[in-house]
Amino acid sequence: MAKKIAAGITLLGIVILAWYLISQRIAISWIDTQTTTPTATQTPIPGTKTSSLFEIGKAGKEQIWICPMHPEIMQNHPGTCPICGMDLVQSKNPAAHNHDHGVHIDTASIQKLGVRLESVKKTPLSQEIRTYGNVIVDGDTLYNVHTKVDGWIKKLNINSVGQQIRKGQIIYEIYSPDLIAQQKEYLRFVVRRDQTLKTIGDISPLVENPYVMDLLQELSRERTKFLHKDIGIESVQQMEDSKQAIEVVKILAGQAGVVTQINAREGNFVTPSATLFTLADVSKVWVDITLYPDQAGRVQNGDAVTIKTPDGQEIKTKLDFVNPLAENNKINARVTLNNTHLRLRPGSFVDVTIHAQPHEALVLPRSSVIHTGQGDLVILSRGEGHFLPVNIETGIESGDWIEVVDGLLEGAEVAVNGQFLLDAASSLQDAAQRMQESHKHQ
Repeated sequence: MAKKIAAGITLLGIVILAWYLISQRIAISWIDTQTTTPTATQTPIPGTKTSSLFEIGKAGKEQIWICPMHPEIMQNHPGTCPICGMDLVQSKNPAAHNHDHGVHIDTASIQKLGVRLESVKKTPLSQEIRTYGNVIVDGDTLYNVHTKVDGWIKKLNINSVGQQIRKGQIIYEIYSPDLIAQQKEYLRFVVRRDQTLKTIGDISPLVENPYVMDLLQELSRERTKFLHKDIGIESVQQMEDSKQAIEVVKILAGQAGVVTQINAREGNFVTPSATLFTLADVSKVWVDITLYPDQAGRVQNGDAVTIKTPDGQEIKTKLDFVNPLAENNKINARVTLNNTHLRLRPGSFVDVTIHAQPHEALVLPRSSVIHTGQGDLVILSRGEGHFLPVNIETGIESGDWIEVVDGLLEGAEVAVNGQFLLDAASSLQDAAQRMQESHKHQ
């Protein structure tokens, strides 16, 4: 029994010695009208004395203002609580507040520790959802090429997917008995026109004859029918000049684009119902974004999106569409991008960041928050070297910032670095003080 008592006394002596050493290194300077003798670790400053809030309360010589809801918030001048915002009230019995919850560090020690402060501020914040997307062609720009007549493809100028096609370019040549018959009918009409015009011209001026005008308009309509079959005006003029039907007719592309699908080859018999080729305009593309169920619940149309291209550039846009249907437990969302410079190639993958649930929030640097098993805390600066550990409730994280849901108000200053040393010193100081008080009551 005597050995246990001796061991306890020895342990208590070690703790008291540690507390003495800490109190010599860590203190706060409070303005006073009297000049005190400087300690060995502090530069003498005229008109100041070095003491902690515990010593102030114990001496009863200084007035203390405290928070009614958070008694650990104490200072020697009026103000508001940085936790709840209530006005601090002046204590009628300063000596009663003899428990110091924080840690006090002189200016020299703060500089040695490299403590840097950051204020709680209000700023727009959103939850960042990181995923990937697949660049695909814009479905609204797809153009299917059909033949206008039955026939056989004699020559094909489209050879591979990805080939760039210009508007008016010859894409294939076709032999069509129906088209030859239409040409012969048109040539017979041209011959009758010429004969009629010659006969009427010998009788009266052509410009004054309504029959001539109707004849010319009908001829124009017949010529337009060939143009609607994607036959070029050069082929029509060749047929009119030679007065012979063209057996193998050249067909032109009605729209420019990149070939995405080929369904016909040379020698194939084709009909108007069959799609020969599919073209797409890649100057505008879609990015098909993959979302998982837990992500899709936080995303909605109009959310800001950042897309990182393969060459490292970032594109800012907004979400166009979120598919209400899932496929293989995945939900697809989509954005539309201008791809005039062809930086995005359909079929490639890109990194996507969706900025979901944007709102105004109080934020702190992520490095200022200490995550513990009992929750999150920060080291609150009370000014003049006084630091206090405060529990807070955090929300979403975005980049280098973290949301403060509860525990701090806007404008409160916290330690961004060195907070682990401050927290350890505060815990040791608080434990030593409680042991010292317990020893006095025995």
